Amino acid sequence: GISLSPLIDSQDEYQKAVAIICGSGLGMLADALSNQDAFKYSEIPGFPHSTVQGHAGRLVFGELRGKTCVCMQGRFHMYEGHSLCKTTFPVRVFKLLGVDTLIVTNAAGSLDDSLRPGDIMILKDHINFPGLCGLNPLCGPNLDRFGPRFPAMSGCYDAGLRRIAMEIGKQLGVAEVMTEGVYAMVGGPNFESIAEARLLHRLGVDAVGMSTAPEVVVATHCGLRVFGLSLITNKVLLPELLLQRILIKLVNGKRVLNSALLNCYDNVNEQM
Repeated sequence: GISLSPLIDSQDEYQKAVAIICGSGLGMLADALSNQDAFKYSEIPGFPHSTVQGHAGRLVFGELRGKTCVCMQGRFHMYEGHSLCKTTFPVRVFKLLGVDTLIVTNAAGSLDDSLRPGDIMILKDHINFPGLCGLNPLCGPNLDRFGPRFPAMSGCYDAGLRRIAMEIGKQLGVAEVMTEGVYAMVGGPNFESIAEARLLHRLGVDAVGMSTAPEVVVATHCGLRVFGLSLITNKVLLPELLLQRILIKLVNGKRVLNSALLNCYDNVNEQM
């Protein structure tokens, strides 16, 4: 396998770099990077193997609109059998590289009547259900070099980056498919029962998925700025008959998401 030690030892190259974790089917952003240097997860010591369809399993270094970037084409999930320490291991690697901003994306199901397949939900907060049950990547001895024993999670999704994203949506003319909301992580791999979906809705959850929250917890512990978004792929409890319509809207949503992220880079670069 390869070693990331030379990259970590030369942090200057990645100071204020941006890391992106691409969710299910959203790895196309890595293809937009120039001067690419890509490694399979299986080649990197300490990295788990991605086993989920739609996750290419590559760590891609490069530049995006003149900004140094490292992109994960595919993430790791608790339901694959990985420990939360393993699923969040890349985030700590990003911190050691010198990254200061993390963008997390995911595919999620909507619990809000106004959120339709193909829409983009910008995360303003989350409910980490595994974390509430003691399944937290920060359990065990605290790693003081990364952050405090008891990090606060209030404001873990950077308000400034959220404002930039909403402004970009207006500029692109896609503001009608963008909104802010609360994301909930459940363990999976099964989808929610009817009673569970009703409970989540009553708790104020707008979209639900099986990832993201552990990575955000570790990123916040490390002091990284975090921006998160969900591509809505389905309505929870939506009849199977509407699957084809969902797929069509999902393809359109991917195009909007890719364009929005590229424009977000331009705006963030100007402010850094």
